[in-house]
Amino acid sequence: MDEKLEILVVEDSQTQALQLQFLLESEGYEVSVAKNGREGLDLLAERPFSIVITDWVMPEMDGVELCRAIRDRAGKDYVYLFLVTAKSSKEEIVSGLEGGADDYLVKPIEPAELVARLATARRVLDLEQTLKERNREITRLLHTDHLTQVFNRNHLDEQLVVICKQALRYHRSLSVVLCDLDYFKKVNDSYGHLVGDEVLKGFAKTVKETIRFGVDWVARYGGEEFVVVLPETDHEGVMPVCERIRQAIAELSFEDGSGGRFSITASFGVAVLPGSGNFDKVTGYDLIGLADDCLYQAKNAGRDRVIVAQYEGLEK
Repeated sequence: MDEKLEILVVEDSQTQALQLQFLLESEGYEVSVAKNGREGLDLLAERPFSIVITDWVMPEMDGVELCRAIRDRAGKDYVYLFLVTAKSSKEEIVSGLEGGADDYLVKPIEPAELVARLATARRVLDLEQTLKERNREITRLLHTDHLTQVFNRNHLDEQLVVICKQALRYHRSLSVVLCDLDYFKKVNDSYGHLVGDEVLKGFAKTVKETIRFGVDWVARYGGEEFVVVLPETDHEGVMPVCERIRQAIAELSFEDGSGGRFSITASFGVAVLPGSGNFDKVTGYDLIGLADDCLYQAKNAGRDRVIVAQYEGLEK
């Protein structure tokens, strides 16, 4: 954590607040000051602070109440809490720590002690940030196909359930597209698996660049099959999307490993869940099953084409 940390000082004594602010700023920290716990809580709602140094005894909301309120909010970033107190008995200090404080400072605050304790706070915050980044990376790896860098089957299994339930609950259209590269086995047999891998990566990259960023998404279903999920896309809207993808794939060119180049095509089966109708029993994999039937038809009709069907499940 190399960036300058922002510290919120919560202190009802203007003199002590200014002294603490001066000391902290001389150590390179950015400091804001609140006069009591209520004001401090409002400032925390407006902007993030990595560290809060709060007096214990204050009007309206004291330091322990402020610590509890901050912990109850459970924001996305951890806030390191110092409780400043003139109380020095173990029972009172334990009470403050149980209220959510990470550490305490006894008045009058010794500058050297404050600097040392802030260094400890930085180490804790650095560790917390590192753990968050590692957890995000682990989550990303668990949901990403290693080769193509699109979502994997794990993500599809989890999110298709959620997307389908949302579509049903809010009566929104949903299209699920099953894509399959035509004659992909011949690519591997003729040019080798390394070239085949480049084809899969090129296909996935092209699909990602063609669909709506942050709305639509693509997952590798297995082998050379991919699923594209298009929320709020009906029968009329899905065909142009699939045609753009199909044409973009047909325009790709790949090196064959011996100086030549070749092109590929893909076939698409599409299942559309309409926004109207009561399909309370339909699942995401019902839609994939229908899309698979359409893909089979596209293959039998000569490949390099899109076949669309609307889900016609049993209505109430």
